[in-house]
Amino acid sequence: MIGLIVALGAEAKIKYVFYFIGDGMGTNQVLAAEMYRAELAGGIGRVPTCMSQFPVSGQISTYSASNGITDSSAAGTCLATGKKTNNGTLGLGPKGDTLRTIAEQLKQEGWSIGIMTSVAIDHATPGAFYGHDENRNHYYEIGQQLIRSGFDFFGGAGFHYPQGKENDKAQNLYDLAARAGYSIVRTYDDAQRHLKDSLMIMIQPGDTGKVHSDCIGYAIDRHTENATLKQIVSTAIPFLERKQKPFFMMVEGGMIDYACHGDDGRTAIDEVWAMDEALEVAYRFYLRHPDETLIVVTADHETGGMALGNSDYTLNLQVLQHQQCSSWVLSDKFTQLFEQETPTWEQVQQIWREQLGFWGAVSITEDEEAELRAAYDKAARREGEDTKTMYKNINQLGSLGIDILNRKAKLGWTSRAHTGHAVPVFAVGVGEELFTGWHDNTQMVPLILEAIQQSAAKRQKCRR
Repeated sequence: MIGLIVALGAEAKIKYVFYFIGDGMGTNQVLAAEMYRAELAGGIGRVPTCMSQFPVSGQISTYSASNGITDSSAAGTCLATGKKTNNGTLGLGPKGDTLRTIAEQLKQEGWSIGIMTSVAIDHATPGAFYGHDENRNHYYEIGQQLIRSGFDFFGGAGFHYPQGKENDKAQNLYDLAARAGYSIVRTYDDAQRHLKDSLMIMIQPGDTGKVHSDCIGYAIDRHTENATLKQIVSTAIPFLERKQKPFFMMVEGGMIDYACHGDDGRTAIDEVWAMDEALEVAYRFYLRHPDETLIVVTADHETGGMALGNSDYTLNLQVLQHQQCSSWVLSDKFTQLFEQETPTWEQVQQIWREQLGFWGAVSITEDEEAELRAAYDKAARREGEDTKTMYKNINQLGSLGIDILNRKAKLGWTSRAHTGHAVPVFAVGVGEELFTGWHDNTQMVPLILEAIQQSAAKRQKCRR
C-alpha cells in the first residue's frame, strides 16, 4: 500500500511537503513562547506563533517500542518511517530490520529531498531520515550514509566527527561528500552563489571540517556570523524549487531540546521562536502555492516537563527578558572567572547582575541571596559539582542563577530529560484535515502519504 501511495505522488496535486520537527517541543514550550511575548507587550494572553495559527491542530503520543519515554533516535525513526523502534536505535526496527524512510521513498519516486537542522546534520532526528544503525552514536558511520543517500540538500551545524571519533586515519567526511558531488558552503551568501549546483551541504560558518560540530548556537547567544535555521530554509527552498520537481523538506528545531535539557526557560523560548521564523519562510512559500503544498509541524518528544506555574496562581514570564545569555555561556563565564585566582563575592555577583539582572531589574530576596552566597562559598572552596545535562555540564553558579530566574518567572520543570508528554501537531495546506485530533507518532508518515495519495486521486479524477 505504501508503494502505491508514493507512486501516485508523481501525479499528485501535492508537490511540496514541509515537515517541521521541534525537538523537545511540547505544548507548553509553544505556549510559554507565546505568553512571554504577550507579557513583554504589556498584556496577558498570547502573541501567536505562525504554527499555532494553522487551521488544523492535534496531538501525538511519543512512546517508543522499548519504553514509555522515548529518546530522539527512536522518536525520529518513528517520525521518519511510521514505525516504532527501541531507544538508541536509528532507522532499524526492534529486531534490526531496516526501515524505509519517507524521504528515501519519495526520492525513489523522483522527488528532491532536503534535510536541515539547527544541530549536527548526523544527529538523531535528521539522521533518522537517511541513516540506519543500531547505535545513534555511530556518527561517522551515519555521516557516511548521509553522503550515500544522495539527498539533494543538507543544512545544519556540520558533522559530529568528520574524521572519525577514534580513527584518525578515517577519510574526512567533507572530502568524501565533495567527491560525491556535494558543494560544501559555509555562509548564507556563499550558498546563494551555488543555487544552481546539483547537491549542497550548508554548514556552520567557520567550521574547519576537522572538529565536531554540535549546533549552530543558541539564538540568545547568536553572533552575526552564526548561521540561522531561517537562513538554511531560505536557501533550501530556491535550491530545491529550481530542480522543477516535487520536493520534501524535513526541518528540525534541534536546539529547543538542548535548552530544555538544561531547564533553561528563556533560551528554550527563543529557540521556539527561531524555529517559527524558519517556518514563516515555508508558510510564505505555501501562500504562493496553496493548492500544491502541505506543511506539518510536530515534535519528537517533550523535554524537561516544562510547567507554566510553580507555586501560586501567577505567571511572571516577562522577567526572563533580563537574561542576556544561555546557561551554556553563563556557565563558561563563571568557569573562566575561577580559572586563575578565586574571585571575590562581588566579582561573582557582577556576572549575575550583568547576565540575569540580579540586584537590579530583578530583585533578590534575602533567602535567594543566601542561596547564591552558599553556592559561591562552595565554589571558592572548589567544592560542589556541576549540573549534569544531556549535552553540557553547567557550572553550579550558572545553573543556580538560571534556576532562580525560572522560579521568579513561575516556570517549573520536572526533569532534565525527556518526558512522556503528548506533543502538538499543526498543519496547513492540501490534506491538512487529516491531522486533526489525537494520533500516535506512528501515524505522521502514513497521514502525509495519504494526503499525497488523496491529492493524486483528485487530480486523476479531474483529468477524466
